[in-house]
Amino acid sequence: MENLIVIVHIVIAVAIIALVLLQQGKGADAGASFGGGASQTVFGSAGSGNFLTRSTAVLATLFFATSFSLAYFAKEKATGLADVGLPELQEVQQVEETEMPVINEASSDAEAPVVE
Repeated sequence: MENLIVIVHIVIAVAIIALVLLQQGKGADAGASFGGGASQTVFGSAGSGNFLTRSTAVLATLFFATSFSLAYFAKEKATGLADVGLPELQEVQQVEETEMPVINEASSDAEAPVVE
């Protein structure tokens, strides 16, 4: 399931990039008067702005949804690893707790050096 969401996430990201690059900037109106505006008839009489804007909004919503679902899967995987624990680390913790010598400062015979 996670692999499918990753693939959909990447496809949506590429589609958003393509749609953003297809959209005309605000300064494109001057260029359209020299013949550049003829390509707008493909998207109907209203122009490509409305179609591309809505398509980008839909893809952005899907992109956020896939992002949140991937974050959820990552969180579940991280908490699953923390619950299970690694046996090597548990053995090391047990050895450290049992073999650490207890040092009692009151029973030491050596005097601390005096620093002047």
